[in-house]
Amino acid sequence: MAGTLLAVVPIERRNGQINMRKERPDSFTLIEMLAVIGILGLLAALILTGMAQARRRAQGAGCASNLHQLGLGLQGFLADHHVYPLLENRGFSKGEYPEHGPGWREALEPQADLDYPSSGASVWRCPSAQQRSPPGITISYGYNAFGLFWVGPPRDHGLGGHTPESVSSPSPGHPAPPSRTLAPPVSESEVAVAGEMMAVLDYDLDCLMHRDRNISRRHQGRVNAVFCDGHVESPKATFVFEDWSDAALVRWNRDHQPHQEQLPLGVPFRILEAK
Repeated sequence: MAGTLLAVVPIERRNGQINMRKERPDSFTLIEMLAVIGILGLLAALILTGMAQARRRAQGAGCASNLHQLGLGLQGFLADHHVYPLLENRGFSKGEYPEHGPGWREALEPQADLDYPSSGASVWRCPSAQQRSPPGITISYGYNAFGLFWVGPPRDHGLGGHTPESVSSPSPGHPAPPSRTLAPPVSESEVAVAGEMMAVLDYDLDCLMHRDRNISRRHQGRVNAVFCDGHVESPKATFVFEDWSDAALVRWNRDHQPHQEQLPLGVPFRILEAK
């Protein structure tokens, strides 16, 4: 058209080529989104598993630390009195064995500031223990007071004191509970191999004879124990509670003998006392 001015508009080039296509919008397809969700779920599972394992390891370390403290208390008591604490001192109110207090826990308390708790976390409670104990009882460690349990007298191979009393024969599958009358105390020299006799173990209050499977699950199938010389070990729970070999049984008895001939009904019941 005559007299009309035309403006020349340049076309922008990218990398030497004219881009005439419409750009793709920034979005995910359904398949891509599902893939991302799957990857995130896998990562979350791995992280949670790692956190759970770290938590269990920390609980096991805390339990071992508690038992180390109890071991220090036991070593202090031995250094002062050269005998092991009585399980229960029934003559305490009459002035008998005053250094033992009413029982083994009270005997250890002044040695390493081991105050017995009324509730909550403390050196007397395993961090991973399940609270199924009677109300008001918060301890989760047991004293090897009697050694390996068997039918009939003498039941005198633990640390809780001497007992001349006999035990009535139990019915099959139901061993009789041990007597709590223990005196006089066991002397330090009566423990044949202090480094191989368990003194205090980690286990549940309501499981006097290892009927609670939480013990096996508590520390990846292991049980923490402090020995008479004060060192702490974490042997397998099956070795501690179910192994019938001499190597396993001698760790319960202060004379360092397995006493397999006196096992009740052929079953190695180990009796601890924590009440």
